Amino acid sequence: MAVSSPDLKAFLLATPFFGGLLDASLDLLVSMLVERRFDKGAVVVAEGEAGRSMFVVHSGTLEVSERLETGAAIHMSRLEPGDFFGEMTLLDMQNRSATVVAEAPTVLYELTAQKLYVFYKADIHAYVIVLQNINRELCRRLRRADARIKMREGGSR
Repeated sequence: MAVSSPDLKAFLLATPFFGGLLDASLDLLVSMLVERRFDKGAVVVAEGEAGRSMFVVHSGTLEVSERLETGAAIHMSRLEPGDFFGEMTLLDMQNRSATVVAEAPTVLYELTAQKLYVFYKADIHAYVIVLQNINRELCRRLRRADARIKMREGGSR
């Protein structure tokens, strides 16, 4: 179901993905979102599957994991309200890089690649802001991963 409400707009504007958008641009993007609900234990996306959408976490918590070559799963991160995931498939058109499982009843807002393209055609300036927001978040994640690697390598010597 498509969504729209003042409370949802305020919530989304406070997230890294939607930050900096003007009201009309935000309204257009919010009109393209689809609410998705997941029960505890539900697999939202699975590593390796085709992915053509991203999600913003409105409520609940989710675990992100990846499979090792041995088949064992390794915990990568935990997602909470305000976080977003799946954006990599919108940028690189590759399959899902991780599995995301709801740890509690969860409400997500989904944006498909097709809707993002419609947004691009309708408001290129706002589209650039969204891409900058995605890139900033990807850089934050890379810096956190670098710090974890540095801590692990520094601690093993």
